[in-house]
Amino acid sequence: MSTDAVLRELLVRQLDHWLPAVLHRARRATLALAYAGGDAAGAEEALRVVAEFADRLRGRRLTVLVVADDGTDLPVRLGAAEAALPADVAVHLVPGGPDRLPVALKAAGAAGAPLLTVADGADPDPALLAAAASGRPAELLLVTAPGRSLRPALTGAGFPLVTEVELVPDGDGPARLLGYATGSDRGLEAVKEALWAVDEYAGVRYRDPADPQGRLLDISLDPEPGPLRRELLAELARSGPRTVTELRRFATTSTVYRAADANRALASLLASGAVTRDPEHGRLGGDVLISAVSSAGSSA
Repeated sequence: MSTDAVLRELLVRQLDHWLPAVLHRARRATLALAYAGGDAAGAEEALRVVAEFADRLRGRRLTVLVVADDGTDLPVRLGAAEAALPADVAVHLVPGGPDRLPVALKAAGAAGAPLLTVADGADPDPALLAAAASGRPAELLLVTAPGRSLRPALTGAGFPLVTEVELVPDGDGPARLLGYATGSDRGLEAVKEALWAVDEYAGVRYRDPADPQGRLLDISLDPEPGPLRRELLAELARSGPRTVTELRRFATTSTVYRAADANRALASLLASGAVTRDPEHGRLGGDVLISAVSSAGSSA
């Protein structure tokens, strides 16, 4: 399985979370899918997911924008998937690449309503990010080449919550950098859960850009906590003692890991003596204060 297949599975899982939420609270919404050449099969998968929510779409309006140049067969392929959609869904195919998204979103009247944007193969162009952030609420999945952090550009565009992860194939294929930006804690949690729930035999591993050692991580429902232990120790060295709640939040917003993974990593650090807790005994609740032991840097 390629990184493209993993990204399609992530999109399907995120749509399963996003669609019910927006259809419950909004009369209209926009799903924008943009591809810089190559494989636009994610659009077909997305339309099949939308079709599964046909009963919830009654009385609401969902606009699906597909911005792609994928050969003359793409309209035929999308047409086959579109045939299963209810009349409440409008699908528009826009020739071009992700740089066409700002114009397409403006023409679709996407601003001010729920908007999920997927830009595959795009640079973090300010105009594209501003257009993706115009939804209320707005979520963005941006896939690009690794080598730089997407976090500054995404937060600068007005997204308060950001996570990023490198997808590294076992073979000779290129690695991909996935950035997710949102204003929703639940959206961020859903993406984190989806990341670790995709096919563990996909032939793809993750690399956390926040990990200075760049260790590759196998996809697993219980990911290897070593890099997170180091990142938690580094955070404690920077900021001083932090509560469990603060460290869980750090793991969710600043690493590829989930809040629950922080609990496991903290338990391991406590058992090894790399950190201490106050109070010393009892449940590891959110108000427990965690402090680094001064010599812990080499023991994680």
